[in-house]
Amino acid sequence: MKVIFLDHDGVICLSPQWGGRFKKKGFDSNPETPMDIRMDSFDSKAIKVLKSILEKTGCEIVVSSDWKRWGTLEQMQKMYIKRGIKPPIALTPTLQECTIHGNNFIWSKEWDLEQTRSIEIKQYLHDHPEITHWVAVDDLDMSDSEGWRNWGLTNFVLTPKSYEGIKQCGVKERILKFLE
Repeated sequence: MKVIFLDHDGVICLSPQWGGRFKKKGFDSNPETPMDIRMDSFDSKAIKVLKSILEKTGCEIVVSSDWKRWGTLEQMQKMYIKRGIKPPIALTPTLQECTIHGNNFIWSKEWDLEQTRSIEIKQYLHDHPEITHWVAVDDLDMSDSEGWRNWGLTNFVLTPKSYEGIKQCGVKERILKFLE
């Protein structure tokens, strides 16, 4: 199985869309309000790139975004379908649900979000040995390329420009290399 671990903010929900949920008619933070209303919109061009990756590789989506804290998998799936996207098959576990904690590195406040998300993805990979190809796509730098980040991910693509995300030049091609 091929999997893309997908962050939302800075990847498919770009900085111009952030906070857009507060402008939507019917916005309500109630957990029973549909996710499509409670959450910010996705960028249409970023979604076009994501869809082409999904079609070309046949990969599945596992949501690694912190949006998973604000909705269930079923709610997330309905939101994706409503937005015209193949629904995710799962959400990564929260750090509290992880049993494989990297004890071989020092936890850092500076890298807290990156370390947390890396462990959550590593736990999902550990729990799903059927995954043959995978990539994590995020605007948080979780790479292990620096040498000292022994908590980092090997199959990682950074989207450093929050206003461009996945549609940034070269990002799609780097993602495809991991999934083909």
